[in-house]
Amino acid sequence: MEALFKATAAWLLPAFTLWGSPVTWIEVAAFVLAIWMVVCNMRVQPLAWPLAIASSLLYALLFGHSKLYGEASLQGVFVLIALWGWWQWVRQPAGAAPPLVVHHLSATQRWQALALTLAAWPLLGWVLQHVTDSDVPYLDALPTVGSITGQILLGRKAVDNWPVWVLVNLVSIALFAVKGLWLTVLLYALFTGMAWAGWRVWSRLAQGAPRAA
Repeated sequence: MEALFKATAAWLLPAFTLWGSPVTWIEVAAFVLAIWMVVCNMRVQPLAWPLAIASSLLYALLFGHSKLYGEASLQGVFVLIALWGWWQWVRQPAGAAPPLVVHHLSATQRWQALALTLAAWPLLGWVLQHVTDSDVPYLDALPTVGSITGQILLGRKAVDNWPVWVLVNLVSIALFAVKGLWLTVLLYALFTGMAWAGWRVWSRLAQGAPRAA
């Protein structure tokens, strides 16, 4: 346990300084894995999921160290969803069930996803405000619940996951700028552009695919 603690502490040491704030080794490693993950997602490659798990574990340590408890807890949820999404993408459907393909949500499903996300936001914000010492509880809560929505839609290969990620990434840029995590700010700026690109790529892949009922 002591060796693990020392190893974790070493990863949290500054690798360099960016715009006046230290960038830790763990943030560098998570940055690289996260970029690789999104590229794999854009190409609908299952390798994205183990990369997501590794990146999420590193970000959980980084965000916990920065007192971003909503984002840190989100990484644990990401790991669970990533395991589920990985299974969704690689499983062989039993019987006559159709394989999972890139598709659009129905209008009803979009409104349901939006309503659930907006309802969960103030609830999580209240929890973070009263249960933790977070200094940005509601700003932390919004991308947290939005990311869960996006990850679930990604696991189901819904094109609609990409516009969700565009919005989540824009809010996250503001959040991480407030906390001085400048390499992660850069990462989420790149994520925003990649989400736009992923939206276009998956929209083309979904052409001709039936919309969900």
